[in-house]
Amino acid sequence: MVKWDKADWPEGECVLKSSAITGGFMINREIILEHMRQDTYRPLSYQELMEVMSVSEEEELRFSKVLGRLEKEGEIIRTRKNKYGVPEMMNLTKGIINLNQRGYGILVPDQPGLPEIFVYGRNLNGAMHGDRVMVRIQQRPAENLRPEGEVVRAISRASKELVGTFKRSGRLNQVIPDDSRQIYPIYVRPTRKHKVRNGDKVLVSITTWPDKNQAAEGKIIEVLGSKGQKGLDLEIVIKKHGLRTDFPDSVLNEARSAAVPVPDEEIARRRDLRDVRMVTIDGEDAKDLDDAVSVSRIPEGYRLGVHIADVSHYVKEDGKLDKEACSRGTSVYLIDKVLPMLPPELSNVICSLNAGEDRLAMSCIMDIDGQGRVINYEICKSVINVNERMTYTAVNAILENDDRELRARFEELVEDFRLMQELADILRAERLGRGMLDFDFPEAKVIVDENSFPVEIKRWDRGPGEKLIEDFMIKANEVVAEHLHRQGMPLLFRVHEKPDEESINKLNLVLGIFGHKIRDKKLEPRVFQKIIHEIKGKPEEEMISMLMLRSMKHARYSPQPLGHFGLASPFYCHFTSPIRRYPDLIVHRVLSHLLDGTMNTKKRTMLENKMGFYGEHSTMQEMKSEEAERELLDLKKAQYMQQFLGEEFTARISSVLAFGFFVQLENTVEGLVHISSIMDDYYQFNDRNYSLVGRHSGRTFAIGDTVKVMLVKVNVDEAKIDFELV
Repeated sequence: MVKWDKADWPEGECVLKSSAITGGFMINREIILEHMRQDTYRPLSYQELMEVMSVSEEEELRFSKVLGRLEKEGEIIRTRKNKYGVPEMMNLTKGIINLNQRGYGILVPDQPGLPEIFVYGRNLNGAMHGDRVMVRIQQRPAENLRPEGEVVRAISRASKELVGTFKRSGRLNQVIPDDSRQIYPIYVRPTRKHKVRNGDKVLVSITTWPDKNQAAEGKIIEVLGSKGQKGLDLEIVIKKHGLRTDFPDSVLNEARSAAVPVPDEEIARRRDLRDVRMVTIDGEDAKDLDDAVSVSRIPEGYRLGVHIADVSHYVKEDGKLDKEACSRGTSVYLIDKVLPMLPPELSNVICSLNAGEDRLAMSCIMDIDGQGRVINYEICKSVINVNERMTYTAVNAILENDDRELRARFEELVEDFRLMQELADILRAERLGRGMLDFDFPEAKVIVDENSFPVEIKRWDRGPGEKLIEDFMIKANEVVAEHLHRQGMPLLFRVHEKPDEESINKLNLVLGIFGHKIRDKKLEPRVFQKIIHEIKGKPEEEMISMLMLRSMKHARYSPQPLGHFGLASPFYCHFTSPIRRYPDLIVHRVLSHLLDGTMNTKKRTMLENKMGFYGEHSTMQEMKSEEAERELLDLKKAQYMQQFLGEEFTARISSVLAFGFFVQLENTVEGLVHISSIMDDYYQFNDRNYSLVGRHSGRTFAIGDTVKVMLVKVNVDEAKIDFELV
């Protein structure tokens, strides 16, 4: 039996729930749930459950612990009369509640397929944004509407610490959370330990949770700084999202012990691919190089090798490194600062596929025909030696601009790059043929100075180098996922479920304005793909594409192979980035057991029991990191634009709403032109074609129109930018 002790895990993070515990404890847990989920079950007291389930005196302590943990996790409910039952049979739904700054909440159920539940502010009962809660449905929905409910209890709190602004009014001290979705002010007592001034940014720990009858209370644990202080934005984002910065000494010591050169006996156990010509292709600033590629022509078509750093060799299961990596879940890229999942001794050195150095890898070698079909493949443990560390910029220059200097410098690789692009085009065409969705949104690259202040923001477009690496990684992920599924291995799949009916109905309201509609009852990716093709190059392309993307569910990790809607792929996993994503490390670990012949019944059961937790935790950590990265990017855009107050720009209208329209500059910066600032007429919103129309002049502002605007206001704290028409 493997024992998971909270004391062994990093403080407050990544503690495995009872679903990850094996042995008799796990069996009792499943038996209890199975018994309670029977149609004939009625709520029973503790003693009644003991009798019905024939629990002996020797087993009572264990039974009591399991029951208590199941109740704590929200898997079962204890009524006011001390009777136990399961939520689904008591009109209760558990899930994550997302609050809106206007004061209401939307519950996203844990159980796939259940509808979201709307919760009015008066029924939140102290639930805070991101909490896992239990909701009782109060009102069943009318057609195309969500059911309504009330929070009956918080199962677990998402944020025990919040970043906010200190406000003093007389004897009343409170912290207003920076995140507008955290709708409750936190009342704090004066403290001698921390000298805090009105308007300071602080980190507050919640000591009393809000409910119907009392406000939230807390204590200030750190004064971050005053408004406008250099570097404060990064610190706030890190603290606000609870991101981990430093590694504990015990983790660093384990990393140093693991980061040793490749021993000869390990090389002897592996496929020696050091004579295969291969390269890494990454951004100029990348230090964690976890994938290399090789390509050659064969009679049947192409032989593609995707070689991934074998991180699982160095990060041993259940060790301190493993627990820290699990806790973090992912590396976080905050413009010019990286918060790595693994210490630099591993991520930047021994696990990084640095050119000219022997490295341990997991290789997926695929024979692919001219139609992009994999006709044969091999997955193996290997030892490799990368020939060249290439950048996207250099590869793009060779393939797009035929750069003579770069061609001469990398002469022996030029034909490989051309062959890679040829194969990538075939693979992309194959995916498009089965219905893959290919949204093409503009991305921004922020250039900062030594003080992390933005000095330039420019539009970044993917070139052939970025695209071919993406195509190769997707193919390797598909092959590994299907292989492990066919072998019956426990696995974390990357799943992207199809949109629900409510989302499609809302989307159709907008699509209909522009002459499109999703009519197919059997929703398939190619239905969306057809619309993407039809709007290509039209003014409404970006807005409709964004609305289509928002109508879809967020991709997540799951033990079940639910398919990937966006890629039109039945089996998909993340295999290609184990340095920076924990799910990839899990996939490598499963592969390693399979390849080494160590996947026995005990190991399989243990991994199966862990996958649910790994999937849920990794998804949450990914969403947290994405939100932090997006928030910092918006803050940097606002900082950058401050210097241009009063200046004029040519912009394109990106979306139109009843209160005005948003414009986008060439560098991707967006801002609002409020309807109240347009003074030449009274403008009304036309919801039939998403435009503003002047009542007297007939002047129209529509998506895609080019307008001349002046920058009039920048709120850096809220990352809001306002323009007015010139």
